[in-house]
Amino acid sequence: MTDEKWLDIKAKIQDNFELLDERIEILPEERGKGEVEIIEFTGPLGKMRLERTTQPLVIDKKTIGSRRIGSDTQVEYIYSDTEKVHKFKAYQYNEDSESWIEMEMERGGFEL
Repeated sequence: MTDEKWLDIKAKIQDNFELLDERIEILPEERGKGEVEIIEFTGPLGKMRLERTTQPLVIDKKTIGSRRIGSDTQVEYIYSDTEKVHKFKAYQYNEDSESWIEMEMERGGFEL
């Protein structure tokens, strides 16, 4: 998803629905470099959440370790300085279990 498309979706949500929360979270180190932009709002299906994860593109992966039995191996990722990867997820809040459930998206996406 492009930056322009994401900004368009955010503007439509702010114009048409009750915005509950909007924040940016830095990803924990074990998930890699990057950030998650989160928008929570009351939509047509109830309480909803959109997440857009932005991370640098992984351009190489190196495995460091020896071939001896019982030795540790580590994986080192090499990230691009210029290229970014964006992931988009939508969630619906389940009142019964008090948790967010990821919504399945059809091949063509969805409209707000």
